[in-house]
Amino acid sequence: MEIIPGLPNEIGRECLIRVPYTQFSTLLSVSKKWKQEIQSNKFHLQRKLRGFAQNLIALIESDPIIDDLMQNPLNPCTPVPRLSFYEPGKNEWVKLPPIPGTSSDGLPLFCEFAGVGRKLVVIGGWDTKTWQVMSSVYIYDLVTGTWRRGVDMPGGKRSFFACASDMNRQVYIAGGHDDDKNALTSALAYDVLDDSWNPLPDMASQRDECKGLFHGGKFHVIGGYQTEMQGKFQKSSETFSVDTTKWDFVEEDKMESNISPRTCMFDFKGTLYKCCSPYLMSLDGSKWRQLIKLPSDVCIGTHIVAWQKKMLAIGSDVKGGIQNCYALEFEIDEKMLKWTKLELSKECTRILQSGYNFEV
Repeated sequence: MEIIPGLPNEIGRECLIRVPYTQFSTLLSVSKKWKQEIQSNKFHLQRKLRGFAQNLIALIESDPIIDDLMQNPLNPCTPVPRLSFYEPGKNEWVKLPPIPGTSSDGLPLFCEFAGVGRKLVVIGGWDTKTWQVMSSVYIYDLVTGTWRRGVDMPGGKRSFFACASDMNRQVYIAGGHDDDKNALTSALAYDVLDDSWNPLPDMASQRDECKGLFHGGKFHVIGGYQTEMQGKFQKSSETFSVDTTKWDFVEEDKMESNISPRTCMFDFKGTLYKCCSPYLMSLDGSKWRQLIKLPSDVCIGTHIVAWQKKMLAIGSDVKGGIQNCYALEFEIDEKMLKWTKLELSKECTRILQSGYNFEV
């Protein structure tokens, strides 16, 4: 059966690979042949090789009031985090459909998420109606444009944990705290393809509100604090090796200062960055150094995320203000570094809680 009747399959495939990802779910319903084609790895590989793959940023946006929830949980306003896709350069902003069967039209509060292949995995968080901690797992498929439910996260309730993926099939989580506010050392791995959880060895230290990153075949858990310290962040980090399935490295002074690791990120070469307003900092050996000043209109609520071979910085100049976006080119001489402002949809007026870069 031909992909497009009357045309060689090579030409038919060339037509399909040019279709934007937002139309994939529509194409799936045209014919069995189109569905088979669009769901094949060959289709997406050719789409990438021919330069039609789209580099997206998945963003969780939150209402400004979320910042104050821990101090005022009875606030009558109910913030609803939402998940959107942003394609820098084209200024395309796509809001994802709500998760079916949940109590709100958004995401759970304080949930974590990661990209795995052409899927997004949303884990845990708080129910926006009851404030109860959730162990749920939801997977969004960018090809079909649909959500499905995964197996719940085991091991009791867990909030504010580190989360990152190998971009292939595994999502790793570690730390956080339980229902009694006890910081955790435990860690887990979720296999997206098998829809199963596997326990990992415990970390050496309790880490609540830690940051999870994945690079070079290793799951890096940065910062966090122990139960008795409550908000006083430690400087150290731990590294889990996928090859040895062990925590093989503890670096005592990774952060240099006792601050939240929320803005930490790796570039494609493995250099670690963080924001320390008003500067973007980079880790050079064992020392942090000021790389470049952040633009003044992203210094509040700054979030940085890798995109292609660039870094994006998104933030505002006032709390709850209009969000702005700038790009920084990695592969140029440091003396030539400069921020380039990108157009950001006017729909982006909420605080960026987290972001993830992936290709489809």
